[in-house]
Amino acid sequence: MKKRVSIKDVAKRADVSYQTVSKVLNDKAHVLPETAERVWQAARHLGYRPHHNARNLRAQRSRMIGYSWVPEKPNQANHILDMFLTSMVEVAKAAGYHLLPFPYREGDDGVVGYRELIDTGRVDGFILSSMNYEDPRARFLLEQQFPFVAFGRSNPEMDFPYVDVDGASGLQLATEHLISQGHRRIAVLAWPEHSRVGDDRLQGYQAAMNAAGLPTDPDLIARGENNFERARDAAGRWLTWDADRRPTGIVALTDIMAIGAIHAGQARSLTIGRDLAIVGFDDAPMAQYLWPPLTSVRQPTREAGRKCVELLVALIEGKELAARQVLLQPELIVRQSSSLIK
Repeated sequence: MKKRVSIKDVAKRADVSYQTVSKVLNDKAHVLPETAERVWQAARHLGYRPHHNARNLRAQRSRMIGYSWVPEKPNQANHILDMFLTSMVEVAKAAGYHLLPFPYREGDDGVVGYRELIDTGRVDGFILSSMNYEDPRARFLLEQQFPFVAFGRSNPEMDFPYVDVDGASGLQLATEHLISQGHRRIAVLAWPEHSRVGDDRLQGYQAAMNAAGLPTDPDLIARGENNFERARDAAGRWLTWDADRRPTGIVALTDIMAIGAIHAGQARSLTIGRDLAIVGFDDAPMAQYLWPPLTSVRQPTREAGRKCVELLVALIEGKELAARQVLLQPELIVRQSSSLIK
């Protein structure tokens, strides 16, 4: 990343004093039109952007936190990130900060927005979510030595402050619950191979099956996008198998995928909870209102939002951190979708 253009660089190119440049750019004084035009041309040519903190030297910080996430598709809500954002807004406000949310779309040049916000001094730090392997945002901010905290992890070798939920523990709890109910053929609706969070959760399923001495049949692991239709279709295929081969229990990496499995079972006149047990992940507000109510792994989402902001504010203000990396434990909420086999 090249050195940020300063007001003195603009002054040198325009062949005027830096005081004149400051007055022109801030519209604080009358100068000859040709002088003003020369200043503006120099600023545009050099790509100068005003540093907002410098406009108020007494305010050492912008009191603004940048927050970026990967938006869901228009027809699909993400209740977890909604709760996460609400929690962060409340905690940031109490600490005297505001949040500046902006989307991050995978596949784009993921650092352009960050570079501009850093160059212009609009934010004091960043909170990242929707983390994945080789996350370019984390690499860029580490290189810039700019304060940030992630909600989630990336590559093991990338050392940065984060708050995360132990997804492996969550899927292990879900799978152990089904095993304790007598299930032996347990399928899992998983995420694509390039998903770090998906890999993490899948490890929990495999750990529970291995600990119980149960085989992990590759045919009972369906990896794909996180949506209702894909989960419904995958579960539907399993349920066409012969009775001695098809799964009696399904764990899903999200509630929306679990709902897809419920629909697949009900379409075949199975009683969910008796003929087919299903467990989701997230414990979205809708989970308790389904029929039957959905057993799900509850994430401590509001606590994660609070800890992300507290950790970042401490970094910004140069305070000593009790812990740079926080791993929160989820909780299994048992409801009727996973009752005891008769």
